Amino acid sequence: MNAEPKSMQPENPKRCCPICKEPEDKKYHPFCSKRCADIDLGRWLNESYVIEGSDSPSTSEEDDFTD
Repeated sequence: MNAEPKSMQPENPKRCCPICKEPEDKKYHPFCSKRCADIDLGRWLNESYVIEGSDSPSTSEEDDFTD
């Protein structure tokens, strides 16, 4: 096996905030502060982020109200 022994692997690698690249704070994981967490939330709410995928088939409203 080519796996490194546990003693050679870093126990807790430093992670960076995805917004400002500062070290993350466990309280605001994965962000460094409430400010960066709020910036990220605002980007989601403003639809700045997009998750790519296929569009689901659309249905017309008339189909929902058939007698």
